[in-house]
Amino acid sequence: MGATKAVTDASFVGDVLQSDKPVLVDFWAEWCQPCRKVAPLLEEIAGEMADKIKIVKLNIDENPETVRAYRVMSAPTLTIFKGGEPVHSVVGAKPKSALIKMIEDAI
Repeated sequence: MGATKAVTDASFVGDVLQSDKPVLVDFWAEWCQPCRKVAPLLEEIAGEMADKIKIVKLNIDENPETVRAYRVMSAPTLTIFKGGEPVHSVVGAKPKSALIKMIEDAI
């Protein structure tokens, strides 16, 4: 992990909900093939758009409280939080261009 950061149930409030800039949360799992496909794209975007958005990863198997709180049903689920609230969410791996458009539309 380079430009993205791992978050947990314990750090979610501070890292995501209290962030001063929008945060894209990648709800992922080790066993999830589409998650593996989208991970390098998120790393690239995190590096390219670091001034606009923070990108973090939350392992859904290790952090059941946050998964339950936001009703995450499948992986990957990508949710953008702004001002502590979820503002946009997509399920499944998307191409980089679609991810960038989603981010730009939300921020």
